[in-house]
This record gives sequence, structure tokens and C-alpha cells, in this order.
Amino acid sequence: MPILKGRTSKPGEGYRGRRAREPRKYIDLNEYDTGMDAQASGPMIRVAEVYRYEDVRKLSDIVYNGDILLIDYSSIANDDLTLRRIISELKSIAKDVNGDVAGIGKNFLAVTPSGMRISRKKIRGLS
Repeated sequence: MPILKGRTSKPGEGYRGRRAREPRKYIDLNEYDTGMDAQASGPMIRVAEVYRYEDVRKLSDIVYNGDILLIDYSSIANDDLTLRRIISELKSIAKDVNGDVAGIGKNFLAVTPSGMRISRKKIRGLS
């Protein structure tokens, strides 16, 4: 029968003397101050979540005011009809302001105001 030894690591260390993993620390971006005045810096990138078609009306003012809009539509990604209606509405908003609309990643859309285009070409890492 093998003999079991007691604890071999020090307090604060994990199994066999390895350092215990500390929980990740996150930065609250609301508290981060760049020292820049947001009103004077030109167009802003605004991030929004869409839960239903009616949310687009609230978001259209952002693009009409000249800001860039990133929309997370993951909550309605499985609802094809609602998603088609939202994309159609965003396309007409972009057309009204002479902007652009493009899908980014799996569940994001980007809408830009007048004079800004979205490149459909991905930039790959340099080797």
C-alpha cells in the first residue's frame, strides 16, 4: 500500500508547487479617460445591440449624425426574417447618407456615414 504524504506546496501555490492562477483582471472602459474631448474629435464609432426590428429606428440617428455604427445582432441571428428586414433598413439608411454597410465577422454589421467606405478585403498578418 502506498504511503500518502501531506501537503507539499506552500499556501498560495497550486498542485506540486505551481503558482495558483489568479483571476483575470478586466479594465472598465467607462472609467478610461483618453483626455480627448469626444465632441471635438470628429466621427465616433458607436457599438449597439439589436434585439428586434424596432431598434433600428433609434440607431438610424447615429448614422445620420455622422458617426460609425457597429451592430451586434447575435441575439436575432437565428431569426432570418427579422435579420433581412434590419439589413434592408440599414442599406437604405446608408444609401440616404451616401455611406456603406458591410458584415464584419459572424454577428456584426458596420454602417458608415457619408464619404466613408468599408473595405471588403481582409488584411492578413505579415509573415
